[in-house]
Amino acid sequence: MSGRVPLRHSLVTRLLVTVIGVLVVAVAATAWLATQTATRAIQQEQGRSLAGEKGVYEALVGYAATHKDWSGAGPLLRDQARSLGRRVTLTSAHRQVIADSAAGPTPVTGLPSATVDPLRLDLGVTGGTETIDARVVGPYRLTGTEVTSVRKIAQDVLTCLNVAGVEGRVVASPTGRPIVATARGSDPKGVLSECVAQYQNWNMPTEEKAIHALEKLTATCLGRPGSGDVVVNVNWATQPPTFGAIDGSLHPRGSAQVRSCLDQSRHAQLEPYTAPPALLFVTDPDTGLARTTFTLSRENVIRIATVTAAILLVTILVTVLLGCRLVRPLRVLTESAARQIPAPVTTRDEIGYLATALNEAMLSRGEAEAQRRAMVGDIAHELRNPLTNVRSWLEAAQDGLARPDAHLLALLHDETVLLQHVIDDLADLASADAGTLSLHPSRVIVRESVDQVVAAHISAAESAGVALTAQVAPEMTIQADPVRLRQVIGNLVANAIRYTPRTGAVTVTAATDAGTVTITVRDTGTGIAADDLPKIFDRFWRADPSRSRTTGGSGLGLAIARQLTRAHGGDIAVTSTVGEGTTFTIHLPAGA
Repeated sequence: MSGRVPLRHSLVTRLLVTVIGVLVVAVAATAWLATQTATRAIQQEQGRSLAGEKGVYEALVGYAATHKDWSGAGPLLRDQARSLGRRVTLTSAHRQVIADSAAGPTPVTGLPSATVDPLRLDLGVTGGTETIDARVVGPYRLTGTEVTSVRKIAQDVLTCLNVAGVEGRVVASPTGRPIVATARGSDPKGVLSECVAQYQNWNMPTEEKAIHALEKLTATCLGRPGSGDVVVNVNWATQPPTFGAIDGSLHPRGSAQVRSCLDQSRHAQLEPYTAPPALLFVTDPDTGLARTTFTLSRENVIRIATVTAAILLVTILVTVLLGCRLVRPLRVLTESAARQIPAPVTTRDEIGYLATALNEAMLSRGEAEAQRRAMVGDIAHELRNPLTNVRSWLEAAQDGLARPDAHLLALLHDETVLLQHVIDDLADLASADAGTLSLHPSRVIVRESVDQVVAAHISAAESAGVALTAQVAPEMTIQADPVRLRQVIGNLVANAIRYTPRTGAVTVTAATDAGTVTITVRDTGTGIAADDLPKIFDRFWRADPSRSRTTGGSGLGLAIARQLTRAHGGDIAVTSTVGEGTTFTIHLPAGA
């Protein structure tokens, strides 16, 4: 793993989401509980209040439907207020008090609970669909004789039902007309409709007179006063009765205009028989304000306390589980670090990145320790041979076994030079590793540096029977340290000559492309096995372990070449084929 942790995998994100989730659940549960409890209490109180207000409304509407004014409504108002436990006030449309159940300021500024008008019922209170109260009879009330006649018809309809096996009963309507009704679901075939069909248009004289007056009012509304085309039919079998009108000249039955005029005419016909519309106020008996109050019962208080405790317990459990989940991988990392074993990487968050970093650090430390031990051994080995030779010759000279002549001095000098060479190479590598390698960059002509390297190694190449050539354009330049650049190329050329058999060739070329200078050292030597290619830049490594320092170099040349190239901002690549040769390619930025 490397780079930043994706936001969706971040430990902070997971912690934040978990905490927010717990808070949301806790707040939502508490809010739900409070809402449910308060709503239930309010609904209970409102249910009682609305039921009481509806009872007051229906009682007052019944009074208005059967009286022409409100003069006698006081006792009814006080009885309703006493049973409801509220103050009941009735005012005119202009908020003049008609009747009041209690003394005190009149609630004329608030909104009324309802408008009491039997000809325009408040469907929100009644819950029905009829706007005219069935108790408004007006001119349709039958006389005693007419009631007797209609009762005989009702008995005939009842006999018709009994013959068909349908149980029915006779009930009285507000107009005094008896009607036949059946229990819900007891007449699936509609026998009642067939039995009353022959009587449904048979009106009593009182009703005929009222219907005729209604027809005139409807015709006037339609713009044809006195016209006989408007016919009003009344179905007395329903409760309340169903009124319908036909305008044979202009309008089909049931049209919107005819229906509207019929309703207006019914209102006009019945209005003289009802009390005028009044505003109903149901308020608090002490303050005169409309308000709904509630108190939490002992059951509600216990419910709130129980749910709150449960929410708190769940929150604590979730927090503990989350904490354990977060701490567990940290404990595993601690144990892995203490035991020096790789830690398992099971997540992709910061802890997973930390585990990966610790594993990589542990691996790097192990590799570095192994390299340190190997390097110490290699250095000891590289220094032991020349030091042993020097000591042996000096002891031989002391014992008189060797003469301290020019030949002995030359041998000792060669061994000292080799020691100095190894020490200088190690010093260069140490400086490069520490980042203190000194560079002195300047504008360098690549061909001149290559020619100097070729000239320095031409003698060794000729002695080895290897053809050493260079192919570099004269105008190519680079910004680099000339000494270090020659050292890099020289190390590669020396290595190529060393591993190229007689009659072979080593070629140095250079090219530039897109701001990069590429210097290539190609030989036709023995080549390097594919398994060995990743190791060739390791310190003191040789492809042939049997080679000594004398035949195989110090084993530091390629490592130094790579470090110097990287110090210039470039790198070295290598390709090789066993039996065909090896190619080293130096990539350097032109402005290194």
